[in-house]
Amino acid sequence: MSFGCNDPTSAIGLGGDALTLSALGVYPLSVSTGLLVQDTSRTESFFATDGDWVADQARALLEDIPVSCFKLGQFASTDNVAEVADVLADYPDIPVVYAPDLTLHGSDAETEEDMLGSICELILPLCQIVICGPEDAARLAPDDDSVDEGEAEPEDAPPAYPAGHADSARLLLAYGAGHVLLTGAHAQSPQIVNTLFGQQGMLRTDSWERLPGSHLGGNDLLAAALAAFIAQGSSLEEAVGLAQRYAWHAQAQGWRLGMGRIVPNHFCDWKSA
Repeated sequence: MSFGCNDPTSAIGLGGDALTLSALGVYPLSVSTGLLVQDTSRTESFFATDGDWVADQARALLEDIPVSCFKLGQFASTDNVAEVADVLADYPDIPVVYAPDLTLHGSDAETEEDMLGSICELILPLCQIVICGPEDAARLAPDDDSVDEGEAEPEDAPPAYPAGHADSARLLLAYGAGHVLLTGAHAQSPQIVNTLFGQQGMLRTDSWERLPGSHLGGNDLLAAALAAFIAQGSSLEEAVGLAQRYAWHAQAQGWRLGMGRIVPNHFCDWKSA
């Protein structure tokens, strides 16, 4: 079950999730947290779905259809966050995959602070895995002496990141996330380096050739693929590897449908390529 905004391009959000899940053999269920006015170049505006409506959508489906995994994307309001957290808390045995998209909340400092605080307190403790770049990790969980990171010293940061970026991943873990997949799509390096962290430290690192051009999808695409593989019974580490392979090929075989960024080919040939 995907929680997120409706993107008219179907590159990301609920449309993108539905395409990814369908391509990987999983039936998509969708809960709208908002509507985007967006093309392949930019987001012009958004409308947040009322929190009660978000909860009603989810509970109606959950009372009717078995769900194997939750995938979380954009929250359009703090009210969204609280209602989704209440729903997830009632289904603790269903794994949660979260790809934070913080692009809707940067215009008002007070609103952004409330949003990020709600996500850290209500959503992160429910997540089996959070997928984000180091910049969003630092923005979501800035260094805070009130957060107990434990006594263990972390593993060395992978070469693509300054040590402080890996520290941000550990702060997300300190808020209660089970794992963090720190992605390197926005780093300035020839390779994209993605690193999986768990409570015990760094678990795996994968490197992928950096593709030319600017792409839509990114972590949202990766999270939907990861949710699909978890729903089909893969272990977390196995799902992380498979999802990265699928997402890289979906972007490598993508199209420039409009005048903006490249849209992923969700039905790409990723197994034999």
